[in-house]
Amino acid sequence: MEILLERYKDLVPDRYLVTEERLAKMINVLVHRQYTLRVFMDYVYSHHNLSAIVRSCDAVWVWWLYYRHQKQLRLNDEVTMWAHKWLLIDYVEDIKDFYKSIKDQGYQIVVTTLDQDSKDFREIDYTKPTLIVVGNEVDWVSKESIDFADEKVIIPMYGMSQSLNVSVATAVILYEAQRQRQIAGMYDSPTFPKDLIIKILYKWAFEDIIKNKS
Repeated sequence: MEILLERYKDLVPDRYLVTEERLAKMINVLVHRQYTLRVFMDYVYSHHNLSAIVRSCDAVWVWWLYYRHQKQLRLNDEVTMWAHKWLLIDYVEDIKDFYKSIKDQGYQIVVTTLDQDSKDFREIDYTKPTLIVVGNEVDWVSKESIDFADEKVIIPMYGMSQSLNVSVATAVILYEAQRQRQIAGMYDSPTFPKDLIIKILYKWAFEDIIKNKS
């Protein structure tokens, strides 16, 4: 703990209301979060699946998630284990504008879909700035997602079923992305801008504490 706080002392906010151990854990999470690995939940209706995806994203240091369908995002606290408190979750109003913005930022759009030209998900280079798009298990992803896809992927199935539960599928792909990024050394130094880390730490360790006590 002391070593980590000393190493990242320039990130410590001026004011905080948590223990140094808690602060060190917050810093450790933020310096490993992947700014350039994001997930878009395209019409994932089930609040259980949404919640499970959120928890998986937190587990592999993803920070930024997007969703659409219902503006009021319904999450199950017992499923997320409060992981959503530590993530940025944005609602997508206009999907075409959203995808154009993502592409303008240099991201590849990797869409999960059962098409003839879909690749094995392990063939994709996830060390690139990547947006992973997943859909619901009935209608899959939207036509707009297919149109904007740079890569279409599947998870090979060897039994009678043709697909995994969407939350399970998302976790499988995310752990492949995490594996590739770890091998590439992308967790060795922060990917977030320094000022953003400081801003988030101040919110977590000071503002949120004040808010919860009021």
